[in-house]
Amino acid sequence: MIEVVRPTLLLNEAICKANIHRIAEKARKQKVRFRPHFKTHQSHEVGKWFRAEGATACTVSSIKMASYFAEDGWKDITVAFPLNALEIKEINRLTSVCTLNLLLESAEAVKQLSKHLTNSLQCFIEIDPGYHRTGLNPTDFSGIDKILEAVADNHLLTFKGFLCHAGQSYAVRSVPDILKVHTASMSLMKSLGDHYKNGYPNLVLSIGDTPTCSVAEDFDGIDEIRPGNLVFYDLQQVIIGSCTREQIAIAMACPMVAFNEERQEVFVHGGGVHFSKDFLKKEDGTIYYGEVVKLNSNRWELPSTSMYVKSLSQEHGVIHASVEEMRQLKIGDVIGVLPVHACLTAAAIGGYTTLSGRVIEMMGKV
Repeated sequence: MIEVVRPTLLLNEAICKANIHRIAEKARKQKVRFRPHFKTHQSHEVGKWFRAEGATACTVSSIKMASYFAEDGWKDITVAFPLNALEIKEINRLTSVCTLNLLLESAEAVKQLSKHLTNSLQCFIEIDPGYHRTGLNPTDFSGIDKILEAVADNHLLTFKGFLCHAGQSYAVRSVPDILKVHTASMSLMKSLGDHYKNGYPNLVLSIGDTPTCSVAEDFDGIDEIRPGNLVFYDLQQVIIGSCTREQIAIAMACPMVAFNEERQEVFVHGGGVHFSKDFLKKEDGTIYYGEVVKLNSNRWELPSTSMYVKSLSQEHGVIHASVEEMRQLKIGDVIGVLPVHACLTAAAIGGYTTLSGRVIEMMGKV
């Protein structure tokens, strides 16, 4: 096992590359464009692994992230977050070095953008497929038409198509229910495309969430997919039905610092600032923040243990363990934990260490 002295996010490169290959192969088979979301890994090197599988375009969640990946040569980038017109200076800079696609959901946002835009820009209209976060109702033709009219008024803007994120798939707990979400969101997007295809024959229909992209096999009528979390997967995706534990590519290595046998608690260096505070619930209602795995020389072993992270404070992680399990541990041991939410865990820790000890950097936080 590599030397670990503080909370360290371990990356199983082989599992990660297998996850990338599997979805890239599905995209090729289904003849849809693969525009992976990079907000989960936020790494130039991991981005190159997608390039090796044929990806030529990517999705990001911020203008800052778009700049980071443009630096590494990505020339077609979609920012899947509503336009923030206050970032117009960086938007103008980016449009001079890459094809930038921004997300619009109001005519007012278009007007703000148009005031200071200096270069050509492509835009998607965000559609709400039932997640009820941001985006227009797919039957709000009046609102959509107002955006289209505002776009048409600026010769630097080009309408590219409709984009949605079926985030409601994260609330289901079975493959059949994932497929119901997929079928419903596909249907409304295709209906929307049919409504506007005469005026915009080249419009793109873009969907993207890890659960539906992981399990669905029918993408007929859709032009591109944008999954992100499946590069690593996590316990949340296992519970949803998107993947198996064997497909989780990251685990947090946490030094053991104390224990309390009476309360059956093991304390590790690894808290909310490392994992985030996302949690899951067992069938009996028990809350947990991660599952413990055994670390060995070149991999981790899936749970042959009942140990789980029961609570987190800023730097502390409290692990529930049986007395027998505790007696097999000692202060100074390193405990592995599968995270609940890979995206937030990766963003919190800020980098990866492969099982061979190689450090992979992420986008800086500043």
